[in-house]
Parts: sequence; structure tokens; C-alpha cells
Amino acid sequence: MAILVTGGLGYIGSHTVVELLNNGFDVVIVDDLSNSEKFILKNIEEVAGKKPVFYPFDLKRRELLTQVFDAHQIDGCINFAASKAVGESQVKPIDYYENNLFTLINILQEFKERGISNFIFSSSCTVYGQAEKMPIDENTPLKMPESVYGKTKQMGEEILIDFAKAYNRKISLLRYFNPIGAHPSGKLGELPLGIPNNLIPYVTQTAAGIREKLSIWGDDYDTEDGTAVRDYIYVVDLAKAHVSALKNLLHSNEETVIDIFNLGTGKGSSVLEVVKAFETANDVKVPYQICARREGDITIAYANADKAEKELHWKSETSLEESLRTVWKWQQYLDSRAV
Repeated sequence: MAILVTGGLGYIGSHTVVELLNNGFDVVIVDDLSNSEKFILKNIEEVAGKKPVFYPFDLKRRELLTQVFDAHQIDGCINFAASKAVGESQVKPIDYYENNLFTLINILQEFKERGISNFIFSSSCTVYGQAEKMPIDENTPLKMPESVYGKTKQMGEEILIDFAKAYNRKISLLRYFNPIGAHPSGKLGELPLGIPNNLIPYVTQTAAGIREKLSIWGDDYDTEDGTAVRDYIYVVDLAKAHVSALKNLLHSNEETVIDIFNLGTGKGSSVLEVVKAFETANDVKVPYQICARREGDITIAYANADKAEKELHWKSETSLEESLRTVWKWQQYLDSRAV
């Protein structure tokens, strides 16, 4: 059974490809390498013991995508292909709408024309905006997200729901919170190009001396220590959830399925708590400075993932400290490659 994984050399995508291969699926990756590097393909093969098929195609070019579907009997798709930096989305909104929505529509056109179902969408807790109550469950009302990135995720969900209803297809919308960590092998992890936009790679690069100081965006939030609170979920746990969601769709006898699942740990941690946990887990220091709040960021968000545990038989199992040990191992691997 062949699964198309778009953005499959990216952070979450590469870990999910490994889990798919470990579960006996054939994997076809399409990734334009705009936010990833080719060596990840080799590392996936080393970690999983099996090589996925790879196409370095831009999904905005429909004719290239058609070639992939012509060459393979695709049974489903997990779509990670998207630009994802909150701050960048605020200054490059049109680029984000084009990249995150046109690519999705192109894939769905192929699904529609070829009668394919089983689509899993990499969504985000940003679709909830700043929720009024914690923890956030799937019945929490959606709000207009603070960032353009979040808006593209909310629009993507709406497109997929309309697609499933109109063409009787099976989809799963996975709203995950903040992925962190790296593969235990130290050969797969988050690979930001240029200055990191996410917290953890900035932490590891600062600890490694690549960055002078970590910038903490705001210490005047209404939280215990003044810094923003998020639900940090280990990336391998998250990857396994995608496989569980896929199997759930494949085994469903319903003609039309619209699944929505929150994926998180159920626990919020502040930015300062994460920094201190990283220092403790790895016995290193991370110099930091407090900066003004970043546009598009919310105060607090953490998940209620009970539905995923009940229906997918999945839950997050890895502690914050263990997750942070894996990212330091990944950073040391990257440093060794640079020598």
C-alpha cells in the first residue's frame, strides 16, 4: 500500500515516513527541498532500513504532481507541505496563502479525478486562536487565528471538509500543538534554514554557541512566569499518531469520514520552564534575553487529547526532559557534519 507524504523530508514528515515504513507501508515522498535537505533521505533509509521513493517536485506545479500519481498507485496522503513560520507569515502573507493552499488544492484535484480517499492533513492548534478555556478539546470554538499561518491551516481544514462531503471521501484533520525533539538515533530532527523561528532549535543553537543569545518573545503574558505557555509534544509520538490516524481511515467502513483530533500532551509549559528543563536535561547553559512580544503569538495553549486516546488508541508517552535530550543529540550530530 503506497502512501504519498508531501513535505516528507521536513521535520515532522521525515519522522512520520520512518513510522510508516516501520509499519509496512510503501512511501512516496514529494518535497521541493525549500525547507529541508537531501541528506535527510539517506538518514531515513539508515534509520528505517528501507528507502522511500522521492520526487524533488514543487507541488504548485500540477503537471509534476500528475506524473507522481501516474507512476504510483496511491492509496492515501499525509500532507505536510506548507510554510510554517508564524512571524514570517505576517510579513509574507501572499506567499503563505499560495504555498499552503494551492498545493493542497492540487493534491485534492488528483484525488477527485482518480477516486482516491484517505487524506490526513497536518493542521495546528492555531485554528483555535486564543481559546477562552484550557485544556483545548475538539469542541472548542474556532476563532480567526492571530497569524496568516494559522489562517491557512483553518482554510485548509474548511477545504478538506467540503471535499469530503462533496465527493464522499475520508479525511482526518490532526490539530497538533508544539512538536519538539528528534529521533533517538540522532539522525533526524528539526532543520531550520537560517535563523530559527521555533523555540527549540534556537535553544540548541544557542547552547552550541551558534547563536549568542536566545530571544524570548515577551515576559509580560498573564502566566506564572510571564512567558507564553505551550503544549510541547515529542515528534516521534506525533509521527506515530499519524500512522494511527491513517489506519483508522483505512479500516473504516464508512463512505465519508471527517475525523478531527487534537494531538498534545495535555500539559502546558512556559518558555522559561522549557529553557530550564533543557539546561537540566543536558547539563548546559542557554544565555537568553527578553524581547518584545512577537506579532501573532497567543498567551497559552495546551491540549485535551482524550479523543485521540479513545478512538486512535494513541497518547503522548515521552517526557519533556527526554524530548529535550534528543534535540541536543541531534544538534551534536549537525555540528559533526559541519566540521
